[in-house]
Amino acid sequence: MAVTFSDLYAESGLKALDEFLSGKTYISGHQPTKDDIKVFAAVVADPGSSFPNVSKWYGCVSSHLAASFPGKAAGVKFGGAAAPAEEPKKEAAAADDDDIDLFGEETEEEKKAAEEREAAKKSSAKKKESGKSSVLMDVKPWDDETDMKKLEEAVRSVKMEGLFWGASKLVPVGYGIKKLQIMLTIVDDLVSVDNLIEDHLLTEPINEYVQSCDIVAFNKI
Repeated sequence: MAVTFSDLYAESGLKALDEFLSGKTYISGHQPTKDDIKVFAAVVADPGSSFPNVSKWYGCVSSHLAASFPGKAAGVKFGGAAAPAEEPKKEAAAADDDDIDLFGEETEEEKKAAEEREAAKKSSAKKKESGKSSVLMDVKPWDDETDMKKLEEAVRSVKMEGLFWGASKLVPVGYGIKKLQIMLTIVDDLVSVDNLIEDHLLTEPINEYVQSCDIVAFNKI
């Protein structure tokens, strides 16, 4: 009876495959078959310890494939990307399941699987490229009567995805007035310092305590 797997590029699909492979060496028995080749093509990469059964199976199939191609590879790349598609209905296979046809013509399903793997890799690489920055900011009160403790509490009350408040200190500026100097770390793709200041720190109710904000230092991490 045919087994159906879906979304093998995602955590949910890998979890289902990991549960299926519990106590098994290969998809359809104790020897590699065409079923293993099809599923192998749909898995983006060895998932490692997060899915131990899939990782063990992936290594076994990889070793069989490597042994079947003794020549030196020059390397290839895949272009394009495709959205996840439902697996098409399969007709009954006439060939023996225990035959691994490594040199057969690539099917449409295998082409789509290769494109999905490449798209997933590009998406993962794009996420990793998102950098962070370390910012040192001066926050100035209205006058010497401003409650600096409440000012700092108001500043730290701003919560945004990709915004992390750090250490702070009060620095005298003269005439009994002190400013708040505070560190923050931001994820560049998620937080704009200009928007943080204009849309949050200098608007009500925080502007009851904050008169102005200045960027003292801005460094990429």
